[in-house]
Amino acid sequence: MLQAGMSRNSGTGGSSPPARSVVPSPELPGRIAVVVNGNAKNVTAEVISTLDQILLGGDLFVSRSLREADEIAQVLVSRGYGTVLTGGGDGTFSVMVTKVYAEAERQGSPLPRFGFLKLGTGNALAHVVGASGSGGGDLAADIRRLRRDAGSREIGLVQVDGVLAPFCGFGVDAVVLQDYEAIKRLLSRTPLARLGRGAAGYTVSSLTRSLPRYLVHPPAHCRVINRGQPCFRVGPNGAVASASIGPGEVLFEGPARLVGVATIPYYGYGFRAFPFAEERPDRMHLRIANLSAASFVAHFASIWRGEYQNPQRISDFLVQAVELHMDPPTPFQVGGDFHREASEMRVELAARRIRLVDFYAPPSGLTPSAPPPPPSEPPPPRALKPATNGAGAPPPNGTTIPPSRSKSR
Repeated sequence: MLQAGMSRNSGTGGSSPPARSVVPSPELPGRIAVVVNGNAKNVTAEVISTLDQILLGGDLFVSRSLREADEIAQVLVSRGYGTVLTGGGDGTFSVMVTKVYAEAERQGSPLPRFGFLKLGTGNALAHVVGASGSGGGDLAADIRRLRRDAGSREIGLVQVDGVLAPFCGFGVDAVVLQDYEAIKRLLSRTPLARLGRGAAGYTVSSLTRSLPRYLVHPPAHCRVINRGQPCFRVGPNGAVASASIGPGEVLFEGPARLVGVATIPYYGYGFRAFPFAEERPDRMHLRIANLSAASFVAHFASIWRGEYQNPQRISDFLVQAVELHMDPPTPFQVGGDFHREASEMRVELAARRIRLVDFYAPPSGLTPSAPPPPPSEPPPPRALKPATNGAGAPPPNGTTIPPSRSKSR
């Protein structure tokens, strides 16, 4: 992710003027700005050079830390960039969207549309929007597509602890991220530094730290309270309960190894952890799981595809705002980066949606987003082929949620 003390380069060695001296220019709204995390594994000198040539230098921001993130956001909003692309993973995206969102609110300016370049480790958003890859040719192709005909669509974001992100959560995923950061720091100054980064780093940290912790420590006790508009439980095969859960009511109480909230279906590496995240624009997908290590291994393929069903071990809800309580305090992640250990968090759907460049969408955003249904009503019935329970039998009574369009990407 972008980390504390942000430096900014034009790609030619010069630095941009302080944000306060930038005068908005009416001819700039169509321009594209790219902010890349110079610490990301795939942000090489070749990648930076490629982006510099494509963008002609002045619209490229190479960051090494977070200290100047507010200044960069002020520059981006003041100049009126029409599109801001982030490169460096889901954490980089979350940081820059949070900063630009806040600055646009402060200036009373419209939000730019955002885009994602596949330069990080997990790259969950790449699976959502169809970003090509981290090679120079792939990046050039993505930017050419964006300039020529890339469409866009609105997405919601999770808001938690002052940060906007596509997903967040307590539990085993945050433990893995915490351990990954620890292994990366431990090996960074040794000849084994490469083993601490990327997929290799996750493998090493999972085998040496996360898995032993998972086997030794019992699941935390979780309590979830609805703090927003009425929410709905999602049952087997996507059947939505007709009865809603009102504000102040307890959604769930019991042991949990993972408590996640998301507005997109994926975690990193294409793990489809939230299959119902895109079903309602006015709700997030809350998933609570308490799987044993043996169950996870035995059903790994179907879990990875988002198809595994076990109502006794996995609970799904469509929520607008929730209060999460964990005992004892548990690691928490935001946007694929370890955030901190905590005993409680309030997570809500951000008030404003953002427009995201989506290479799967129709060119130029020709298909408008459908308005969300009234917040007090349950999800409307779907006029689509019902899902089955895997044995050919129809699902239980209730509204069925078909597989999200992201599933086939």
